[in-house]
Amino acid sequence: MPTPRTTRADIAQKILDHASRLFAAHGFDAVSLAQISKRVGIRKPSLLYHFRSKDTLREAVLEELLAHWSDVLPKLLLAATSGSEQFDAVLSKTVAFFAEDRDRARLILRELLDRPDQVLPLIETHVQPWVTIVSSYIRRGQEQGRLWFDADPQSYVAHVTILVIGSLATFETVAALAPDNEDSERLLERHTNELLRIAKTSLFRPRPTTHHDPESPES
Repeated sequence: MPTPRTTRADIAQKILDHASRLFAAHGFDAVSLAQISKRVGIRKPSLLYHFRSKDTLREAVLEELLAHWSDVLPKLLLAATSGSEQFDAVLSKTVAFFAEDRDRARLILRELLDRPDQVLPLIETHVQPWVTIVSSYIRRGQEQGRLWFDADPQSYVAHVTILVIGSLATFETVAALAPDNEDSERLLERHTNELLRIAKTSLFRPRPTTHHDPESPES
């Protein structure tokens, strides 16, 4: 039997989960605490016991989302053994993080558009540190000649992040461009693979290739 403390924690998590999905689908302003309470299966006063206001709940939803991501990224950066592996690990995990639950992308995109001033402190706390790490890696790669020299590290990270979030947040609309008979999971796989290709080729210089001419005198 769960303890009262466990039960309270479970209810708080359910509130966060349902609030995240409703905010992502309809926007913060269009969702009421009564709607969230109904989804969770509790009364509004019970919700306010866990989160004293709608703004507090919104902050908790964003904190959980960004904190989870900022916890994952450093582990990926440290686990990689080379520049290329590091890039693949970080970018693939970024795409997978938003592809496996596209409400994450929708929620962040809505907040960036609707309340940029309020999102800024959260970005500075949870996002800026790993942007700095990845930007430093890009600069090292440029010095070693592996990456395009004219790439702007911080701008590149910002553009790729918005590309991933925006394209996955709007995936259902973009999917209308695909053939009618294509499986949605297969389409999502193609979509994410193309995101990875665009991001990688716009940063990494192609490796030099050598061509062997069988008719040359040295053959």
